[in-house]
Amino acid sequence: MLSESDAEVVLQRRPFGSWLLGRADQSPRMLRLRAQSLLTVFSIGTNVIGALVVVVLAVWVLPGPVSTHELVVARSIAIPAYFVVAVIIGSWWSTRLGLRVTKWVLEDRPATRREQIATLQLPLRLTMIEVFLWLLATVGFSVLTLVLQPDSVLRVLVTTFDGGIVTCAASYLLTEFALRPIAARALADEAPPRRLLAAGLKARTVFFWAVGSGVPVVGLMLTAVLALIEGDVTATRLSVIILALGTVVLVCGLILTTLSARSVVAPVRSVRNALTLIGRGDLDVRIPVFDGTELGSLQAGFNRMAAGLRERERLRDLFGRYVGPSVVREALTSDTLGGEERFVAVLFVDLTGSTELAATRPPGEVVELLNRFFALVVDEVDAAGGFVNKFAGDAVLAVFGAPTELPDAAGSALQAGRALARRLSEELPEATAGIGVTAGIVVAGTVGDVRRYEYTVIGDPVNEAARLTEIAKTVPGRLVASMTAVTEAAPAEAAHWQPGKEITVRGRTQPTRLATPQVPSSTP
Repeated sequence: MLSESDAEVVLQRRPFGSWLLGRADQSPRMLRLRAQSLLTVFSIGTNVIGALVVVVLAVWVLPGPVSTHELVVARSIAIPAYFVVAVIIGSWWSTRLGLRVTKWVLEDRPATRREQIATLQLPLRLTMIEVFLWLLATVGFSVLTLVLQPDSVLRVLVTTFDGGIVTCAASYLLTEFALRPIAARALADEAPPRRLLAAGLKARTVFFWAVGSGVPVVGLMLTAVLALIEGDVTATRLSVIILALGTVVLVCGLILTTLSARSVVAPVRSVRNALTLIGRGDLDVRIPVFDGTELGSLQAGFNRMAAGLRERERLRDLFGRYVGPSVVREALTSDTLGGEERFVAVLFVDLTGSTELAATRPPGEVVELLNRFFALVVDEVDAAGGFVNKFAGDAVLAVFGAPTELPDAAGSALQAGRALARRLSEELPEATAGIGVTAGIVVAGTVGDVRRYEYTVIGDPVNEAARLTEIAKTVPGRLVASMTAVTEAAPAEAAHWQPGKEITVRGRTQPTRLATPQVPSSTP
């Protein structure tokens, strides 16, 4: 199995399954030149091999009378001449058809629906040109043999027809391979048109099995018929015939089966490699859709899935920016209203003189100041493991211990308060803020309506922290905590705090013992 890095390299360098087909971002001119070169090479190569096999079988292997001198001379002239003419006519015809069907590629524009269908049908139409030329060769050489040596006409007819079918089938698969990049541009990540899926993968597999195995076996059976008609075939010659034809059957079947299998494996492998990248979290993956069967629908379906995952991740990130990543995780695991009692620490920060700021400064300047203020608060709260529950005008409510539990929620909140007070005085001297920290039991969960949720914490500690900020605005350092929070904190953090006076804050009946940060002793 490919590693993640290997899968990424394959998708980038061989998006269509082979380096011969180039990259997905190649220019239209290069794409057309590459496709035409491959089509020409594949067409000439398969037809040369097919013609040589047919000649060898018909002349030296299959049973029948020895060819007359006139027939040998006629073949020596007719076969090369027809091959050259057929190559010239076939190349001209195929090129003309290909240029007409794929002109949208050279024009560098998206294909219309009709052009999509015509482009995906192009391998079949190009193959039909070769089928026509092979049928013409079958008829022509059979007539020539019938005139010069009638006893050999059946042998020539069988071998030429079988060879032509197998050669054209291989040519179709290679043509489909060469046109993958153009098919990908035609589909433009969409599923193949439904009318092209009528035959589908199953019908194509059965067809190529029949061509790769059925036709050669039928040819072998017809050879046996020829041997029976001949009557005087020796055992040695019959053995040679069977061995030669068996070899041809195996080779042709292997070639067509391999080409057909590769045409199936290539789109499946592209999806597998892309899934490997999706699995590691790389959602910016898109694979070209270049197959006209259900496998093309599979590729298009993967692209839709990846797009959906990117959209979901974008919404999740956007949602997290508004309510916090921990709340997002809570929302994904629970969709019920209500909450649970939790021990949390609460940090409340409130700017001093925000009304005066709004009245004396331009709105844009006020917004810029608030954003700098909120950025400092979010930095320190996140660093201490808390979560910013809400921005309320010029104030911030941060919670430690919900929805994610912390081993030392009170200590984390106190540490964040001290760090925030220091940074505000150093980095935002033009604005002052009061910071209040306390701890206690609250109800943490979602409130609202099934159509509109909000995650929040409700309880006396929230009100107490808000009131402590009013006191903090009047003391040096602008930071006040309750001794409840200091007592609940770990000793390492509690050592940074000193107890203060006991007061009853506005809106509460129970008194609050205040605590302030230790003032570092000055050295003489």
